Amino acid sequence: MKLNSLTLNTASTRSHFTNIDSSNTEKVSTKPFLKWVGGKTQLLEELKKYVPQDFNMYIEPFVGGGALFFDLAPERAIINDANEELMNTYSVLRDSVDELIDELSKFVYEKDFYYELRAKDLSELSKIERAARTIYLNKTCFNGIYRVNKKGQFNVPMGKYTNPTICDEEKLRVAHLALQDVIIECDNYMNVLLKHAKEGDFIYIDPPYHPVGKYSDFKRYTKDFFYKEDQIALRKEILELKNRGCFVMASNSYCDFILDLYKDFDVKVVHAKRFINKNASGRGNVKEVIIL
Repeated sequence: MKLNSLTLNTASTRSHFTNIDSSNTEKVSTKPFLKWVGGKTQLLEELKKYVPQDFNMYIEPFVGGGALFFDLAPERAIINDANEELMNTYSVLRDSVDELIDELSKFVYEKDFYYELRAKDLSELSKIERAARTIYLNKTCFNGIYRVNKKGQFNVPMGKYTNPTICDEEKLRVAHLALQDVIIECDNYMNVLLKHAKEGDFIYIDPPYHPVGKYSDFKRYTKDFFYKEDQIALRKEILELKNRGCFVMASNSYCDFILDLYKDFDVKVVHAKRFINKNASGRGNVKEVIIL
């Protein structure tokens, strides 16, 4: 199943993003409502150094947890990811926040409940039930990892928490406001960029990182991998976007392959704390790159 694209209804454009009172119905800067391995919350201050002052549309083709998107809260935006359950959750949160909160409020942090919900046949669930399931599993699974097997089935065991917040109503409602009038896609990133990216748009590209160790890719977000040839194709796409007149910023791992691939680009080295990796060398304070 593929989620339908949705039409942007707003004609307004905002050049500067500022925090406003949460009682206002305007969009405000907020944090992601999901935990996301490899998320960019801790790197936001570095990333925001390179966000253009003025741009037309904000496009994020590998949105994941959406840390930069939620921090900027752009008035005009397109977000995409190949993860169908993730994008269904974004769509439901935007369109049916009350129903989502009602469903999520029924869930309990118990072992039997967790594994019964994890084993549910998604084809038998409504979009709202699927979204609530995704949020619940994200909040209660081991380390917030989203990993699926080759059949696309979520297979992360239950985590050990004292009292996890399953339904953070305030955060969900603020995220709901941030998602208003946002185009939500679930497609190959190239299709989304070909369809939408235009001169003056700002595109932030945060793809699956090139692995720096034998076990670096054990966190599988979809049933498909992102191979070396995919990284090469992504570089070509970034050049095409530049030629189209877009502002482009990308993130990736710090390794010889990526440094060589982008040797003709403006590459900034940053440090991030990563705690989830089978390989001990991939945990702790690790280097990553921002590509401009």
